[in-house]
Amino acid sequence: MFKWQLINDSITQEDKQQLIDYISVDNVRFTQGSKVKEFENAWSEWLDVKHSVFVNSGASANYIMVSILKELKGTGEVIVPTLGWVSDVSPIVNLGLKPVFVDVSLETFSTDLEKIKPLVNKNTIGVTLVHCLGFNAITDKLVDYCKENDLFLIEDCCESHGATYNSQKIGTFGDVSNFSFYFGHHMTTIEGGMVCTNDDEIFQYAKMFRSHGMTRLDYLQDDELGMKLQKKYETLYPDLNPLFTFAVPGYNVRNQELNAVLGLSQIKRLDYNIDRRVENLNIWIDSLSKEKFFVDFTIEGNSNFALPLIVLNSDKNRFIRVCDILEDNQVEYRIGTAGGGNQAKQPYLEKYDYYAGDLPNSDYIHEFALYIGNHSELKEEQIKELCKKLNEES
Repeated sequence: MFKWQLINDSITQEDKQQLIDYISVDNVRFTQGSKVKEFENAWSEWLDVKHSVFVNSGASANYIMVSILKELKGTGEVIVPTLGWVSDVSPIVNLGLKPVFVDVSLETFSTDLEKIKPLVNKNTIGVTLVHCLGFNAITDKLVDYCKENDLFLIEDCCESHGATYNSQKIGTFGDVSNFSFYFGHHMTTIEGGMVCTNDDEIFQYAKMFRSHGMTRLDYLQDDELGMKLQKKYETLYPDLNPLFTFAVPGYNVRNQELNAVLGLSQIKRLDYNIDRRVENLNIWIDSLSKEKFFVDFTIEGNSNFALPLIVLNSDKNRFIRVCDILEDNQVEYRIGTAGGGNQAKQPYLEKYDYYAGDLPNSDYIHEFALYIGNHSELKEEQIKELCKKLNEES
């Protein structure tokens, strides 16, 4: 058992009581309904975005976003960073698109416009930007470039709830974004994810892809846009039953009322959890040796997900000693950071068409970086003591 885990149990007794109270109500419908809608509205208000669609995982949200990209842009190439989760890439290959891997920077664990531009060609239809470990990756130049070149911009914010750029929350800059509420993230619905957009058409696509591709209005989710969409398809396809008209090849990735009840309880503490995580990162960076570890992260606007550790000078022996120190002190860690490091090295790609050129930073992070858990319950002394051991014993 680890004394310092990647994930602490963030579900409080108050959260559990909210679930108990809801379960105790007579004639409750537990599948997607009014609580899901309430949580979607609360999330949209917190993020300051027009539309949010609650689904059963952040990974399902990835599939919905790439499905919308294909529906709007057709087939082609999608630029995607090497650091992220497998679900940033798997929808691209499974939907017949071509992932083009782009290198990342050590400062943000994500990519930037100057790395993206050389990879754009006539076949490029979209860019996936992954905000890794709570670091912001958005810039005005990147957003403008995507608009000028008609590139569909996806923001994966699954590890970065509340990160900002120029005081605006990430997940509001691209065409569409997603967040994960998996158990170990800034807040949790145990499993769950959100698709977010300011675009009415993308919102309708997200709802259809969530629920089998049907144009039918969701239970207790009636809205003016949805009614217009259903009426449109009734007019275009009068021979079809409007209750069973499938406009897109969708999925069944709806979420449940219980998950939404938990989300509504957890969101009340989200800003506090973010603030504490940021404080912990600052203590971590300030306490690490600059001679042994990389500390020049771009921390402005971050909402740290996990505490990163990159060994300098390709020192494999030091990296091994670091792992030994963490294990001796019962600190859980993950090598390669988000998703196990460089996704371009993974075997699932071998049967698919993809491009991966020179990826020096991704390869370095893959070999010489790791992260440990960041929790709102961590104490300053606890962080400093571990840093002292890493500095002196490695």
